[in-house]
This record gives sequence, structure tokens and C-alpha cells, in this order.
Amino acid sequence: MTETLGVRTRVTVPLRFPDGYATTAEVFTFTGLSDGLEHLALGLGDFANTPTPLVRAHSECMTGDVFGSARCDCGPQLREAVQKITEHGGWLLYLRQEGRGIGLYAKLDAYALQDAGLDTYAANRALGFGDDERDYTAAAQMLTALDVPRIDLLTNNPDKPGQLRDHGIEVASVVPTGVHAKPDNLRYLRAKVTHTGHTIALPIAA
Repeated sequence: MTETLGVRTRVTVPLRFPDGYATTAEVFTFTGLSDGLEHLALGLGDFANTPTPLVRAHSECMTGDVFGSARCDCGPQLREAVQKITEHGGWLLYLRQEGRGIGLYAKLDAYALQDAGLDTYAANRALGFGDDERDYTAAAQMLTALDVPRIDLLTNNPDKPGQLRDHGIEVASVVPTGVHAKPDNLRYLRAKVTHTGHTIALPIAA
């Protein structure tokens, strides 16, 4: 029996980041999402009264978001997004799409291949995956369930606005995220620019 798309639960959760930044989120869970995964929507700031809310579709990254890995820019992007969305009013969609959709174990397998010389996309392909396995159908469904038809999207990834528009969400504007380049993630970020056209202004290679 197919569940009807809708909001399942709403709960208030105080958030605090390692640098001391704190805010409060209204966390929503859902029924009827197409992929059956436990995605979350965090309402931040005056999300209910912002005509065009700022939204980030953030893919779960345990290594970066939880453990502070410097191999990617996910943790700093999450921290930046929470503050920007709180100030503007909007939604953080926290999507259970670890490793661009390949899962945590496969992502760590890809790390091992990167240590052997492959870039992040070549490593995924060597494991039998595509460059990016993510599907944003559930993200669009979450926005629909929340009655959010029009958004400003916080992203450097050109695939996200395209997929959301294909699913009926009006993306009024695309707001770039900051550049969180470090020595440990520079090769990873350059691969994102080269392979999938991310709009990241990176330092010029020496």
C-alpha cells in the first residue's frame, strides 16, 4: 500500500556547531517519499513567512558533517547553509544520499582508490557507479508537502536546480555557496569543477 505524501512529524531541535554558532530548527519528517528514505527538512529562521525561502538540498556526509573530514567541503557548507538560511528564512533539506548516492561503505572504498591516484569521479566509476547517483525527486516532494513551490536555491551544483525544476519547483535564483578550499580538499574541488561544472572559484594551481 502506497503512503500518501505528507508531513509525518514536526519537532523543535536546538542546533549548536563546534565554532559556537547556535540556532533552532523545526525538523520535519515525511510520509510517501518516492525513495522510501528518511530525509529531513529543517525549517530555519522565519521560514513560514518568507515569500521565497532560501533552500539548500544538502546530501548527508557522515565523514564531513559529523567527523569534520577535510577531504571534502561538506561540513563547512552545512555550517554556512544553516546560518545563511536562518538569516534569510527557509529550509535545509538533509538528504540521505551519502557519497553522491553510493552509500557510506562505497564512499570509503572510493577514498581508497583516490589515495591510489584516482579522482573522486574516476573512483566512483571504477566501483561501477556513475559520476553522481543522486536523484532529487524526494527533495521536490518534500518542498511540495511543505507547500513551498518557489525557492532561492543555495548551491554550486548545476544539476540541483535542473532536477528541481523538472519536478515542478520554481527556482527563482541560484545563490552560490562559499569556497571552502583547503590543501586536503583542493583536488576534490577541482574534480567537481572539471567533471560536473560546479561554480566554484578555486585558487589558481601553482
